[in-house]
Amino acid sequence: MRYRLAIFDWDGTLMDSIARIVSCMQAASRDAGWGEVEAEAVRNIIGLGLPEAIATLFPGIDAERAERLKARYAYYFVEGDTTPMVFYPGVESGLERLRRREGQRLAVATGKSRRGLDRIFRESGSGDWFHASRTADETLSKPHPLMLEELLAELDVEVGEAVMVGDTEYDLEMARALNMDRVAVTWGVHAPARLSASRPVFTASAVPELFDWLHG
Repeated sequence: MRYRLAIFDWDGTLMDSIARIVSCMQAASRDAGWGEVEAEAVRNIIGLGLPEAIATLFPGIDAERAERLKARYAYYFVEGDTTPMVFYPGVESGLERLRRREGQRLAVATGKSRRGLDRIFRESGSGDWFHASRTADETLSKPHPLMLEELLAELDVEVGEAVMVGDTEYDLEMARALNMDRVAVTWGVHAPARLSASRPVFTASAVPELFDWLHG
């Protein structure tokens, strides 16, 4: 067993939800009267908690408009936008393969809210795949390492026995802050060159490659 605990980011790592996030944030920005926001700018903040994402995307936004934007984003993401969200091909079988290993622990560390993660767990039937999860609104947003510290404590795993898997520098820097091993995946939002700056122990360019490596 390469690691007792494998911790996964969600959006852009396990689930192909990038187009939905971009579409919803663009619509919310228009509704809030901010105007157009570029798709690449939205892609850049995927992985952060929503308040941190809004502060980054809309510098100087006032509190009232920020709250309006958050509410409109939530509306579009839950019911107003029908852009499909699916697991990347091979994710479900790869996680099942890991789950069959004795002593293996799986967890999620995401910029989603608890309400949002629980909703997607229910809709996808994936909630019982993981032994624990943390969201940005119940700890601190990435790249702060608090959610990883809490997962390690909850599952009684040492930092050297765990790995963080993600598609953004926020995921990798969160792990780097704890000197936790980290794996970059290149099918998400941040470019390989940007990910390599965080010195991942492995970079996967395809889902099967990731799970073969994790399986050891």
